[in-house]
Amino acid sequence: MNKFVKYALIALVVLGALWAAVFFIKSNSKSSITYETSNPFISNIEKKTVATGKLIPEDEIEIKPQISGIIEKIYLEEGVEVKAGDLIAVIKVVPNEQTLNQAKGRVNSANISLSNVKIEFDRNKTLFDKGVISSQNFNDLKLRFDQAQQELQNAQADYQIVRVGSAGGSTSANTNIRATVDGTILEIPVEVGDQVIQSNTFNDGTTIATIADLSKMIFEGKVDEGEVGKLKVGAPLKINLGAIEGKELNAKLRFIAPKGVEETGAVQFKIEGDVENSEDIFIRAGYSANASLVLEKKDSVLVISEALLQFDRQTDKPYVEVAVGSVEDQKFERKDIEIGISDGINVEIISGLTKEDNVKQWNKTEPVKKGEDEGEEKESVE
Repeated sequence: MNKFVKYALIALVVLGALWAAVFFIKSNSKSSITYETSNPFISNIEKKTVATGKLIPEDEIEIKPQISGIIEKIYLEEGVEVKAGDLIAVIKVVPNEQTLNQAKGRVNSANISLSNVKIEFDRNKTLFDKGVISSQNFNDLKLRFDQAQQELQNAQADYQIVRVGSAGGSTSANTNIRATVDGTILEIPVEVGDQVIQSNTFNDGTTIATIADLSKMIFEGKVDEGEVGKLKVGAPLKINLGAIEGKELNAKLRFIAPKGVEETGAVQFKIEGDVENSEDIFIRAGYSANASLVLEKKDSVLVISEALLQFDRQTDKPYVEVAVGSVEDQKFERKDIEIGISDGINVEIISGLTKEDNVKQWNKTEPVKKGEDEGEEKESVE
């Protein structure tokens, strides 16, 4: 009985060892991998960059009042197309009490001066008619009388302007706010009852309306300092609008700022481009936009897919693996190459490859040279 149990245990141990060996072999065995290859080919390649910005009118005019007061009435709305001279709003003058008193005092002074000169003028006119005084003396007195009359008229006109904003009967009264150019009203930032300040040398004044010609738009954006040196005035731009999908506008670079501005640690340069008007798209001022700019372009050059590239860990130089002999043999060797510009998909090959070379394609599920990398790490440690 003991001998039977002994043999049974030995048999179980042997079977267990066999099962473990088979399981270990299966779990560690790896099916052979077949790599596909691709050949370099001739193509055109462009290196591009994208500048973010917005579309703005080329000329944007702010309409400001020539007199302070309160908005009495607004005749037009935002978005309306206007012609130069169209009435936009009317201002009700609320005169400053001190200025009004000064103007009124000037009128009173002019009246007093005119009264005194008139008395003297009337007395001397009688003497002149009788031949008592000379013509020269009478003419000098008449000049003083005419000047006093003109001074009174000026004082009365100034008083009227201070009080109501107009000298009376004027067709271009300061209280009438009119468009100065043809275009579209972009904004009317005031409402009826708002107080406005006139534009002068000490104050920009209150903006009553903003007018622009929406048929003349420009792209305004910024590019990084690493790319601005490759741009040239006159280069074509492709504008994509965030608000309008599937539409692309043509533009031409017209301005590159000579000075950069630091933003979040990077120096940015302002650029501007003239946008070609598109009749089938209504462009609103302030649309966010992206401009695609060609930094560098080469025609009919040898290229490969950028996904085929590998980079040496020590030198960071690019290389690929090229099939040795027949592709079916699945034998590859490293080949150092020199690359040029890239468009993010394909990269230019300057030297190291020909159109006949079969370049190894890495499978998506296959780690890139994992075993060799581990070997390199071990060697470096040693």
